[in-house]
Amino acid sequence: MEKTLINLTINNIPVSVQKGSTILDAAHKINMHIPTLCYHPDLKVAGNCRVCVVEVAGTKELITACSTAVTEGMIVTTNSYKVRTARKTIVELLLSEHNADCTKCYRNGNCELQWLASEYRIGDHVYHDLVKEEEKQPDSTSLCIIKDDSKCVRCQRCVRTCSDLQDVGTFSVINKGKKQKVSTFYGKPLKDVFCIDCGQCTSRCPTAALTEKPLYEEVWDALADTGKHVVIATTPAVRVAIGEELGFEYNKHSDSKIIAALRLLGFDSVVDSGYFHDIYIVELCTEFMLKMKQDNENAAKTILPYITSCSPGWVEFVSTKCPEIKPLLSQCKSPRLIFGSLIKTYYADKKALNPKDIITVSVTPCTAAKNESTQSMTGIADVDFSITTRELVRMIRQSGIDIQRLDAEDYEPLMCEHSGASVLTEVSGGTTEAVIRTLSELVTGNELDPKMLKIMPLRSEHGIKETVLTFSEVRTGWEFLKDQEIRFAAVNGSRHAMDFFKQLKENQKHYHFAEVMICQGGCIGGGGQPIPVSAELIKARASILYSLDEICGQQKAHENARLNAIYREFLTKTELKENQKILYY
Repeated sequence: MEKTLINLTINNIPVSVQKGSTILDAAHKINMHIPTLCYHPDLKVAGNCRVCVVEVAGTKELITACSTAVTEGMIVTTNSYKVRTARKTIVELLLSEHNADCTKCYRNGNCELQWLASEYRIGDHVYHDLVKEEEKQPDSTSLCIIKDDSKCVRCQRCVRTCSDLQDVGTFSVINKGKKQKVSTFYGKPLKDVFCIDCGQCTSRCPTAALTEKPLYEEVWDALADTGKHVVIATTPAVRVAIGEELGFEYNKHSDSKIIAALRLLGFDSVVDSGYFHDIYIVELCTEFMLKMKQDNENAAKTILPYITSCSPGWVEFVSTKCPEIKPLLSQCKSPRLIFGSLIKTYYADKKALNPKDIITVSVTPCTAAKNESTQSMTGIADVDFSITTRELVRMIRQSGIDIQRLDAEDYEPLMCEHSGASVLTEVSGGTTEAVIRTLSELVTGNELDPKMLKIMPLRSEHGIKETVLTFSEVRTGWEFLKDQEIRFAAVNGSRHAMDFFKQLKENQKHYHFAEVMICQGGCIGGGGQPIPVSAELIKARASILYSLDEICGQQKAHENARLNAIYREFLTKTELKENQKILYY
């Protein structure tokens, strides 16, 4: 069916767009800049801030470009004296209610309100400063996120992100007029309300009203302590996105140059996070196989589906919104906790180091990882500091390092190898693909069909993705799986999770394995990734990870030779209880 085009002019430039498009959409098509503050491409239109006002011939009042649909023959002016004056007044009013101590602000240099103030040459305050001193005290009770009401512009991006994008609803708008504000339930501190710490609000907030709780200063302190041996691991999602803020495109040399940058920062050892992701995949697959056997022997069939739990935000989501399914969650630790456990056991033993003298730093796109802490078998924390991509960028900038000019360096030889499957665990559906690769060979004893290295239904952008696996041949002990359908699901973002579990509860769908990632697109769309964020950027990052999987020499986790060595030398020799504490909750 042919789509209807609407013709209009913007600043005397003709443009044609599909019916239903907004003035802002039409302006984007001809690269005409209209400033915005409450608008975000991932969110529903709100029209709260009024910064995007434009003049339309035949209308008396200025109208918002983000929420006004185009009409045939519309004549739009975006830069008239009336428009510019209105926008400047709006920005000045916003600044009068904003704690504009920009030089000390966490978002200084990457703040949309600051850009607008610069664009419209806002100098001395025209209006009285309405921010009270008591309002300048941020809520830092959460381990992951800081909320600073004195920097809120009431754009409500966080409200829409939390409710519409994540289906959590931590924030809401209360009161009206000059008393209006974004608040939590009954104004309680963040630590006392339902929040999954995903950080999606921090990556869409235009100012510093919501930010991740930074730990990079603590990491600097650890690096300055000569009595500490500091080990760092950066996930693939971090490495493919970090160039967005540092001004370079990811290429085949980027990983080795990022290693060099980390060594320049002062880290004693840089290990390959993919190594721990491979261990995670193997353990996930092993636990899943055990659950399938138990379910086969269980008449009530209450053991499955087996549901992943590597996202700490997802565990919090389940605990609050659907606690009845918590027994179905995997007990396997996340890759970053496996990293911490093995560094303070296996690595410490190999390097003749006291685990108490080792500091582990995990760089991840996940703000919720800051809340993820368990005791290892040594009685100390697995991961000492979890910092985001944005925090690592700050450290690199503070050091004046130009990554592009560095010579390539290699990972610590003890933990330097990964499979293509490990890279996939950072994208929605990828963990399921990785598990299927290993599961197929363990159950059948045959080499995986190359066609199974790319399962397209799991690579879609759908909210709930599915695939089915059937084994015509099986090894001894797995006869109950022969010619049986094994159903897999991948839930893409927490807003689809309740729909998924409603289907399970009402027996509309039957699954054996379910992967859930609370951030849209998976870890590549995590709340700690570079700002700005958009669906297109997330899609571009995913394509890089898929290409890294394809060019990797080994694409199955269980084929990682280094991984086989640690199982042979350490994990299979460790007592069962100790082994469980290293790899499982």
